[in-house]
Amino acid sequence: MTQGRALIVGASHAGVQLTASLRQEGWSGEVIMIGDEPALPYQRPPLSKAYLADKSSLAELAIRKAEFYGKHDIRVVRGAVARLDRAAQRVKLSDGTTMDYDALALCTGGRARSLPVPGVDLAGVFYLRTFTDVESIRASAAPGRCAVIVGGGYIGLETAASLRALGLEVTVLEAADRVLERVTAPAVSAFYERVHRDAGVVIRTGALVEAMVGDDRVREVVLSGGERVSADLVIVGVGLVPNTELAVESGLDVEDGIVIDDLARTSDPRIVAAGDCAVHRMPRYDRLVRLESVPSAGEQAKTAAATLCGKERPIAALPWFWSDQYDLKLQIAGLNTGYDELVLSGDPSRDRDFTCYYLRQGRLLAADCVNRPRDFVKAKQVISRGLDIDRGQLCASDAL
Repeated sequence: MTQGRALIVGASHAGVQLTASLRQEGWSGEVIMIGDEPALPYQRPPLSKAYLADKSSLAELAIRKAEFYGKHDIRVVRGAVARLDRAAQRVKLSDGTTMDYDALALCTGGRARSLPVPGVDLAGVFYLRTFTDVESIRASAAPGRCAVIVGGGYIGLETAASLRALGLEVTVLEAADRVLERVTAPAVSAFYERVHRDAGVVIRTGALVEAMVGDDRVREVVLSGGERVSADLVIVGVGLVPNTELAVESGLDVEDGIVIDDLARTSDPRIVAAGDCAVHRMPRYDRLVRLESVPSAGEQAKTAAATLCGKERPIAALPWFWSDQYDLKLQIAGLNTGYDELVLSGDPSRDRDFTCYYLRQGRLLAADCVNRPRDFVKAKQVISRGLDIDRGQLCASDAL
């Protein structure tokens, strides 16, 4: 089917790619993308980096310029979908408007995970997910002020680097024993802790936040042992929650995300899903995986568009990610879950470029490449093709 009305619920990376791919795959009917933000769809990764540091404008972050939507006859609707009626093939918006559809894609993304402690609603406490979040943070981020970041993941560390560039005093509070504990090896965590401390950031691990206190706005963050950390502003970065409410309420299968198959179909084969809201069983890792990744969102969206147009183009790309902090570009190929061996190329205890290779039963599983784009490209090729490697050569910068 390539005619009728295609509705895309969600207007971020996956949603925009899906609209473009629908036209490329030959969809000749209506294409409507529904988004709940007041701006054209924009790139989210730069929010904690260039946009927070005031080095780019919102217009520069646009995924597609306004002309693209007109040229390809894509209608962008501002609104939030409140209900999905699968039997009637209809959605209802929060303002009461209803829209029928012939094809439906759920690209509902996710929202910042809330921190369930007293005082989190005080003025001066922020999350970082949308451009309006960042604008609120920037309004409070005057040089010399004390910023406390709760969470030592990628968002927290990127935000720390940006705030240091703006001249703020920054403290990162991480509940785990090290930053990036869920996603990297100890050597990589130690490297980033060193880099941030060298830049003047205070890193506190094993720091459990118990409350936030203040009068008219937040003034201190209280830790579980009773210690108080001064704060003029607090940014909470403790993860993302997928927006699955529509799927749950309409009876679709959900398991930490909307479950999709290799063709991006949900448990209702007439409905596809893509992006941060979707979870997919990856044969390479033999488990359900929900990837909070722009490249993954794009690949799933391309598959979803092909599926809606009656074509089969299975999801197959290797997951990859990146993070920019200071002058460092971390590029990650693959997922390291289940590794049983580490090989380091370079010395993260003193260098500012190195690669950490993750192996399982002698095969390359993933690689964290800091300022080593060649290693990243080669690692992607080796993992994607399942090529054999010589462990003894991995310690060389041009090993693969």
